[in-house]
Amino acid sequence: MRSDAAVVSSLIRDVVDFPREGVVFKDITPLLADQAAFAGCVVALADAFDDAGVDKVVGIEARGFIIAAPVALRMGAGFVPVRKAGKLPWRVEREEYVLEYGTDCLEIHADALAPGERVLVVDDVLATGGTASAVTRLAGRLGSDVVGFGCILELGFLGGRSRLDGLRIESLVSYP
Repeated sequence: MRSDAAVVSSLIRDVVDFPREGVVFKDITPLLADQAAFAGCVVALADAFDDAGVDKVVGIEARGFIIAAPVALRMGAGFVPVRKAGKLPWRVEREEYVLEYGTDCLEIHADALAPGERVLVVDDVLATGGTASAVTRLAGRLGSDVVGFGCILELGFLGGRSRLDGLRIESLVSYP
């Protein structure tokens, strides 16, 4: 398994002017295609929170699902998807939020998390922290205890950590 920062960084592709002009999108699909590196990332994120007593891993649509589901399996925890509005088939809690290039809304099934459950939130990237903070608010509204946020890469220059109010954050690669 390969999860060291240099290997992970080498498998992240920059896509200039996506999704709009001036944005450099960090594409993780080459990383996902490398079985050893992908497995290493899953193990590293799960191991980083091994001491947290995680009951559920919440994955954020859509790339977060790809990372969070195997992290949940590795941790022996349940997986809970958080989706964009209108995608879940049952009663939901919803949260509107601001992201790096617009606004959006996320939803979670109203019964997805139980009061007192220990929750790890996982996504591919921590950028401005808007999405991550929206998910932590949703989880909190359902009564769970968010123990941390894990991601493959962090865009530190966008200040996302500051929106997570001292929450434990583990990122495998950070771009200052």
